Amino acid sequence: MTILTSQNPGRTLGAETARSAHGTTPVRTTVSVIGVGYLGAVHAASMAELGHEVIGLDVDVDRVGALNDGRAPFHEPGFEEILRRGRDRDLLRFTTDYAELAKVDVHFLGLGTPQRADGNGADLTYLQAAVDALCEVLPARDGAPTLVVGKSTVPAGTARMLADQLEQIDGVRLVWNPEFLREGFAVKDTLAPDRLVYGVRDPEDVEETEQVVGMLDAVYAQILERGTTRLVMGYEAAELVKVSANAFLATKISFINAISEMCEATGADVTDVARAIGMDDRIGVKFLRAGVGFGGGCLPKDIRAFMASAEDLGIGESLAFLREVDAINERRRARVVDLAAEMLGGLEGRRVTVLGAAFKPDSDDVRDSPALDVACRLRTAGAAVTVTDPEALGGVEKRVPGMPTEADLDEALRGAELVLLLTEWGQYKELDPARVRELVADARIIDGRNVLEPRQWREAGWEVRSLGRP
Repeated sequence: MTILTSQNPGRTLGAETARSAHGTTPVRTTVSVIGVGYLGAVHAASMAELGHEVIGLDVDVDRVGALNDGRAPFHEPGFEEILRRGRDRDLLRFTTDYAELAKVDVHFLGLGTPQRADGNGADLTYLQAAVDALCEVLPARDGAPTLVVGKSTVPAGTARMLADQLEQIDGVRLVWNPEFLREGFAVKDTLAPDRLVYGVRDPEDVEETEQVVGMLDAVYAQILERGTTRLVMGYEAAELVKVSANAFLATKISFINAISEMCEATGADVTDVARAIGMDDRIGVKFLRAGVGFGGGCLPKDIRAFMASAEDLGIGESLAFLREVDAINERRRARVVDLAAEMLGGLEGRRVTVLGAAFKPDSDDVRDSPALDVACRLRTAGAAVTVTDPEALGGVEKRVPGMPTEADLDEALRGAELVLLLTEWGQYKELDPARVRELVADARIIDGRNVLEPRQWREAGWEVRSLGRP
């Protein structure tokens, strides 16, 4: 593996740079982002924010229309502002026509790789279709240096397969540049990442590596200028960095939730355990908050795809532990339902309010959301469920038609026999237990994220249960 930092960024080719790592005059690069869902749209607007001329492409006509109107099709702090700024500066536009990409120098692939319908592996259909369509327009560049940059999360080996296809076209090269975005912080993570990873065909081929690295450095010049570390490695290593990071984070979350189960069995408080072990700098405090578990569009499907990839390579046992990581995560959801039934003496006909539908705060993403999954399980068990969330109710209505929702928090709480806090939005963490006590029928609450102060709520007359706490 070759490691390069912004102090040695390699030579910049294609001379159209936003700002070189050495502080030269800003010049624009022409950039496309293919696939403008969550990842792609944020990346496109961020590249325009850096001063590049950007075309975003997607097959979804409605999404393209909304983005061209400066309307964000999803909730992400700061995104709509940079979207509108890019549109107002005439640096950012969106299209459905691949022919408009023929003159572009650098193409980013931001396609989704969801879990396959017939198994745990990653579905590469959308990514492959985009590469096939791009290959139809790239020959029009007559061999001019052209860089294709993969952002999608894929099994190891995918980049090399796509490179073999793309690099049959004169002048075209592929780099794999995985994203490390956190929903709720995606704009910051794009414009001020903690590292940039470049996967290349052969890191030991110095001349070839300098050329492709230089082209991507030109795009990220302002980021590199701030001292951001840039690592260059082989395709497979770059692909594994992303899925390994997600697998590690999922494992850390499930680990503390396994300890939470031990705490419930012994009467210990998991927050005390987590605080103490987190003081060991080899472990750290992040992702050690026990609760209802992880969800969203990345961690669950990525660890399953990682396991499937290992099995395809004949080394399935090396990642077998991830099956238990996944199982622990699923058990946390079932545990909340069991706890609700225990507190109410049964669920049939009981009025339950679920605070939160998004899988995490500062997002409207309900994909594999623990909060929404628990709400569905409670409803299936006969409870009269009402779901509230400040941003995600539109997603609830699309994903679970007929699920009762209420945008007004007070109205959602009114008459509830049990409240479940399952997404840690700030307004839920800051609720006044005395005031809320006047709204509900019975003062019972399950803190599924361990963000409330139990003593304060109990002193206000509430029965409080938390995962892993006495």
